[in-house]
Amino acid sequence: MSDAPAPKLGQWTKLLIEMGPLVAFFIANWKAGIFWGTGIFMAATAAALTASWVLTRKIAMVPLVSAVFVALFGALTLWLHSELFIKVKVTLINALFGAVLLGGAAMGRSYIKLIMGEAVRLTEEAWRTLSIRWGVFFLAMAVLNEVVWRNFSTDAWVNFKVFGLLPITLAFAFANAPYMTKHMIEDDKTEAQ
Repeated sequence: MSDAPAPKLGQWTKLLIEMGPLVAFFIANWKAGIFWGTGIFMAATAAALTASWVLTRKIAMVPLVSAVFVALFGALTLWLHSELFIKVKVTLINALFGAVLLGGAAMGRSYIKLIMGEAVRLTEEAWRTLSIRWGVFFLAMAVLNEVVWRNFSTDAWVNFKVFGLLPITLAFAFANAPYMTKHMIEDDKTEAQ
């Protein structure tokens, strides 16, 4: 077995794998409705995970958990012919991520560091702060999803899922960039210095 690092995806390939299922969901819902959209979303998510595995020989935890939720709640949506399940999936996955991050922070663990730690080196206090910030953010997104799907049409909810959640998440990530830059560890000096 080789000790060579796993190959990295190019930016366009990574974007296609990450965004492809969401775009497929939007187009299928627009053309054929929520049930076709859900089925296409499930198939595209499985294809994206497979492509990620084939190209890198690894699957990150967040996409894997998301895929499990898509499969479970998508299957319930199709089996029971109720759009409720695919809508609630967004609430539950955001609530789960929020609870895990906040619960980890309460126990002195930074699960966000497990996800981002290979790419960014921060002080432990910065990881804790980011865990709390992202935990609260995910809980707020869960609440926002509940408000949208309960008060607007299915098509409006799909538009929110595709064109609202991602920009809001990106804006939040960019808003945290200065904090991360301020607390980045530049070299091998210990955090205590």
